[in-house]
Amino acid sequence: MHGTGKAPQGRVPLAVVVVDRTGRVSHWSTGARRLFGPAREQAVGRPVTDLLPVSGALRAEPEGIWEGLGDDLEASLGGQGGYPTAGRARLDMSGGTGERVDVLWWAYPLVGPGPERLLVLAADARDLAGADGAEERRIAPGFALHTDFPGADELARGLPEILPSMSVGESARIVAQVLELGYPVAEFSSHERVPVTVDWGVSRRTVRKARRAEAARAAAAGLPSPRGPIDDLAEDLEYAAVRERLEFLNEVSGRIGTSLDLSRTIVEVSRAVVPRFTDVAGTYLREQVVAGEGFPEGPPDDTTLWHRVAVEHTDEPGRWDDVVPVGESMPFPAHTPFFQCMTSGEPVLVPYISREMGDAIAAQFEKRDIRPLITHRSMLVVPLKARDVVLGFMILLRHQERPVFNDMDRVTGAELAARAGLVLDNARMYTYQEAVAETLQDSMLPHIEPHMAGCDIATRYLPGTLLGRVGGDWFDSVKLPGARTALVVGDVMGHGLNSAAMMGQLRTAVQTMSGIGLPPAQLLRNLDDLAQRLGEHYLATCLYAVYDPIAGELHLANAGHIPPVIVRAADGRSALLELPTGAPIGVGGVAFESLRVPVAPGDRLVMCTDGLVEVRGEDIGVGLATLCESAAHPAASMDDACDAIIRALGVRGGRKDDVALLMVRMGGIEDGDVAHWELAPEPREVPRARALARRRLVDWGLSDIEYTAGLLVTELVTNAVRHAPGGPVQLRLVRSGTLLCEVEDTEHTLPTLLGAGPGDQLGRGLRVVARLARAWGASRTCTGKTVWFELAPPRAPS
Repeated sequence: MHGTGKAPQGRVPLAVVVVDRTGRVSHWSTGARRLFGPAREQAVGRPVTDLLPVSGALRAEPEGIWEGLGDDLEASLGGQGGYPTAGRARLDMSGGTGERVDVLWWAYPLVGPGPERLLVLAADARDLAGADGAEERRIAPGFALHTDFPGADELARGLPEILPSMSVGESARIVAQVLELGYPVAEFSSHERVPVTVDWGVSRRTVRKARRAEAARAAAAGLPSPRGPIDDLAEDLEYAAVRERLEFLNEVSGRIGTSLDLSRTIVEVSRAVVPRFTDVAGTYLREQVVAGEGFPEGPPDDTTLWHRVAVEHTDEPGRWDDVVPVGESMPFPAHTPFFQCMTSGEPVLVPYISREMGDAIAAQFEKRDIRPLITHRSMLVVPLKARDVVLGFMILLRHQERPVFNDMDRVTGAELAARAGLVLDNARMYTYQEAVAETLQDSMLPHIEPHMAGCDIATRYLPGTLLGRVGGDWFDSVKLPGARTALVVGDVMGHGLNSAAMMGQLRTAVQTMSGIGLPPAQLLRNLDDLAQRLGEHYLATCLYAVYDPIAGELHLANAGHIPPVIVRAADGRSALLELPTGAPIGVGGVAFESLRVPVAPGDRLVMCTDGLVEVRGEDIGVGLATLCESAAHPAASMDDACDAIIRALGVRGGRKDDVALLMVRMGGIEDGDVAHWELAPEPREVPRARALARRRLVDWGLSDIEYTAGLLVTELVTNAVRHAPGGPVQLRLVRSGTLLCEVEDTEHTLPTLLGAGPGDQLGRGLRVVARLARAWGASRTCTGKTVWFELAPPRAPS
């Protein structure tokens, strides 16, 4: 321990006296024998006032300057003290000879289950005097080596319960010293805080009493009111009290707000005040705050529901759980102090909960008697608010053994609640923004079908771990005419809502342009033009590919994106596809090139954004090599293969960027599973088309759906023949998990569902298709349009 220079360096032994409920000494330490005289055998069992002649000594003091301070010690020794006290008294230790000793003392009421009711620690003030006679006031009880204190371990273990004014940290420090070192001593330091709540110890009443006595003596002598040790001590006590509260608030502020998680923040706030400031802390929040929703403006009313989110206490475990369970929501009537607090936004102090008030409060809890938990206790209700909006409140209760809440506690509680309210509001806003971001991101990312014509698809999206849920990475797949599938992965530069908004615009544009059959290079060219119109700061990379399962090829184009990985089924090898890189979307004036790559059934294509392979300070080639290696590992399923890639790359260097991953296993479609006919644009071709389609379905073993398919083919071919301006009509059937039928003509106008009355001859064809088909749609092509429908084959009998 470091002294201040005025006090001696080291430690001074303390006298330790334990008093039972009858006022008799139950423990008398060696330090007490040295300070007060009697041996342990003579002291144990005797009235403590016989051994510590406080009253006589104080009343015999002619100057009377310590009389007021001694009142608190005298009250404690007489069993009247209900809170920890500290001070200084001049005691007569001479047995009538007149010798006086100045004693510094600390008295702690013991609230444990045993017969002991008071712990008194005392030290000779002369041992703490400096060379100039000045005395060091920053003194705290501690413990040192060579104990002769029987039961010291047991007492140390009970310190957190028997010394209610101490914080958990202070109690733990003293306990550790007791168990490791031994008997009590007085420690003096310029760095350690005195573990006695001075404001609850030497009372202002005592100081005022002593000051009035000094003023009366001065007036009787015709002298001005002096400024003596009492005034100095009063200032010291005031300073210590303010310092104590500020240190408590700083300690609490340091313990709360370590997380932006709302639930964790609530627990931190509750545990920060129990048992240091209160014995029970119940936290209530508006139900909308817990749900992450907004709530109406204005103060709450008696219909507002308050959700009990935490109850922290020092009572026996489980005592509060059944009566006031966490998770319950309830309103509070207007006559309660809780309603007054939440409507006024100011703390409400109830020094003592009478039986009548306890009955009124308990009436709100149906079928549960809360009166034993609150009656005869002191209560302080503090609002949790931010920006003048009440988010909730805390109910603080103190046991009868502790001092009641006072005005200083009310100010401290208000400041505590203000800090806690800001932390809770930050957590609430973060939780709300996280929910909004997650909803926005999920709404922008497509729900891709795992099975498309001739291929299987698996995807993964991981938000950046440090940059929030919203980002500009995306992936998509679009069903194209001819049983083809468009595959796209993109990455808007930057993060946040702006990037997500641009991502949504680009994704929509890709879906629209891919639906009209634009080749990959032309699609990227149009996408670049769109980005230029949206603004000069819009930049994105994009990889676009079209898989044709019938032709067995990929048609790809790249706009500044990392290349995809192709995994060959024949030998299991993987490699990066060497594509013309191109410039990012939004640069403008740059040509894009495409590449056709033949693929075989079972080959896999892996497309991802750079967040998966790029690590700060590391060459991206290392990540790409790891991607190739992990993509080649065999896996039981597509999902397992994606997870293997994420495990291999997702934790390298602490991922901070978003990750979008799309994997395609290309199964292909055999020539025997495709039927194609060219029809003349004449009505006589309609029955021929129906017959051709039904015959092929019978050959494929799909007799159960050949009638329905023939009916829908009739409707689509009839529309094509009736509305096409000329040119051939193409009919195609594709068997690939489902039955796909496409009718292509040279008319660019897309068909729409029409309303048809009882007497109308037209307008029912597409309604029949929409009703009987599993799915249907239409898209423009370079030469006209394609209308298609799908039918699911019947399930095989079990």
